[in-house]
Amino acid sequence: MTDVVALAAELLAIDSSTGAESGAIDFVARWLVAHGWNVNLQEVTRGRANVWATRGGRGVTLSTHLDTVPPYLPPRLQGERLTGRGAADAKGIAAAMLTAAERLAQSGEERVDLLFVVGEEKGSDGARTANRLPATSRFLVNGEPTESKLASGAKGSQRVTVRIRGKAAHSAYAHLGRSAIEPMLALLPTIHKLSLPTDPVLGDTTVNIGTIRGGTEANIVPALCEAELMFRLVGPVEPLRETVVAWARDRAELEWGSYIPAQHFHVIDGFDVAPVAYTTDIPLLSRWGTPLLFGPGSIHVAHTPDEYIEVRELRAAVESYDRIVRSLLAS
Repeated sequence: MTDVVALAAELLAIDSSTGAESGAIDFVARWLVAHGWNVNLQEVTRGRANVWATRGGRGVTLSTHLDTVPPYLPPRLQGERLTGRGAADAKGIAAAMLTAAERLAQSGEERVDLLFVVGEEKGSDGARTANRLPATSRFLVNGEPTESKLASGAKGSQRVTVRIRGKAAHSAYAHLGRSAIEPMLALLPTIHKLSLPTDPVLGDTTVNIGTIRGGTEANIVPALCEAELMFRLVGPVEPLRETVVAWARDRAELEWGSYIPAQHFHVIDGFDVAPVAYTTDIPLLSRWGTPLLFGPGSIHVAHTPDEYIEVRELRAAVESYDRIVRSLLAS
């Protein structure tokens, strides 16, 4: 049988930063073909493809993403930890899914599919494209680092650009202009005083002031200032938008960006359950069945220079995916 740690290390040895996933795509596709799977490559953009592998279908799809955030960090086995970019998010998960699916197939269970997508870390173009495939599964088990708990739900997200316009002038005669930066500095802190929606499962709506840009030179009164905000949603987006519009009033313009809805997921007995605050590809894979979210590793180390996964947890994840699939097929 495949050793999941060795397989994860092989995946981690391939740089597959978002936009440059071809090496990981080729590796996974060849591995699946060698193990008797029917493999379909779905082009997303030139040189980038989703990998869909099936035997019989009409059951459960195990899915995660093959891209990682940069920079590339090579794998190392340090004691009982496997480190490297993607160890937790999400190549360790991909290795556990591959190993579990192969074990299920070897036992005669052919109602399991595998779907590995590209682009999750930047726009999710892979998931959007994968939702056009003729999926037949009744359940979708998506893989993200949930600390080996079944997620009861995931917060959504809403981006918004806040824009204030002023009037440029020579800084020696600042009274002839109108600063766009100063009112922005006064406005932004008040966002934290808003009464935002809460949910008994997902908790509080939160907001992060992610970027701020304004002005051109120190000797020019700034005529434009922009800030980008990210809200983490726990329910319908409309009440949040109404609150933010009222907050901005005539003080700032708003430009709404990408939106992903909050989600509540299917869970099964025998697993610890907890919500997660990050978004996933699940809302974009609506054709793939009732969603569940599960994966080894912690989101707290994902995207960091010290990303790792515990070897023991990685091995246990193979058993967990096996149990999840069998439980869902029996339901």
